[in-house]
Amino acid sequence: MNSPLLNLLWETLQWGFLPSLVLFALTWVAAKVLDNWSIVDTVWSYGFAILIALPFAVGAAASGWASLPDRWMDEPLLWLSVAMGLWSLRLGTHLAIRTFRHLGEEDGRYLKMREVHGARMPWKMAVFYFQQAIALTVLMLPFYAAGTDAEGQRAGAVHVAGLVLFLAGLAFEATGDAQLARFKADPANRSKVCDVGLWAWTRHPNYFGEFLIWLGFALLSFTPNLMGVPGLLCAGTILYLVTNVTGIPLTEQQLLTSKGDAYRDYQRRVAAFWPRPPRG
Repeated sequence: MNSPLLNLLWETLQWGFLPSLVLFALTWVAAKVLDNWSIVDTVWSYGFAILIALPFAVGAAASGWASLPDRWMDEPLLWLSVAMGLWSLRLGTHLAIRTFRHLGEEDGRYLKMREVHGARMPWKMAVFYFQQAIALTVLMLPFYAAGTDAEGQRAGAVHVAGLVLFLAGLAFEATGDAQLARFKADPANRSKVCDVGLWAWTRHPNYFGEFLIWLGFALLSFTPNLMGVPGLLCAGTILYLVTNVTGIPLTEQQLLTSKGDAYRDYQRRVAAFWPRPPRG
């Protein structure tokens, strides 16, 4: 296939969608046995690292590391592979610790789904897990785009900028998580809203950091023919989802229920997403 788009579609089908179907089918079986549908969140997060490792592992098993196709050893693709892999492992491990420490306690989202679907829950989850396989495949597009159109490519300024954005987003996210953990660890803050550190500049440092990370992935996936467009589409999708669908709206709805007027005052003073100095 000489067309970059056709190459991208083939690589995505071969290395992304079909393995994702197998991964989430096995996850569905495990979740049903454990009677905890929450484990899909952990598997989805680790799924990026699994799909990144797959073509390297298959290629190495078939012909040895020294004989891997040149396109898999190009600097931009290797940088992107390491960045996405580290992000995936960090997020997956964070969720795995939370999930498997309390394996008998299902996440609230899935408990609500059980109330709605009742005995049909396993089949509703089959559809939901299938949707997760599609979402994982789509968000892997930066990786497949970089791999299908990068032969002989060396890292350039755009890739350096992508790496800087990725590291900045990761640091922003990790710092926000650490600040929130310290705030919650103080018994005096039990009923308060965290408004210290990065949380004084944006109500959702984790979501803002996540967007920077995906923007970094987009730039790291830049190649001459595809121009980083698949990665930019993914970054735009992440931005839309966290600001309008599953991120900020659902999180703030829960926080308004639990914190009430204290959170309404926090909303008045602190930006929802884009960081800025807090208002008085």
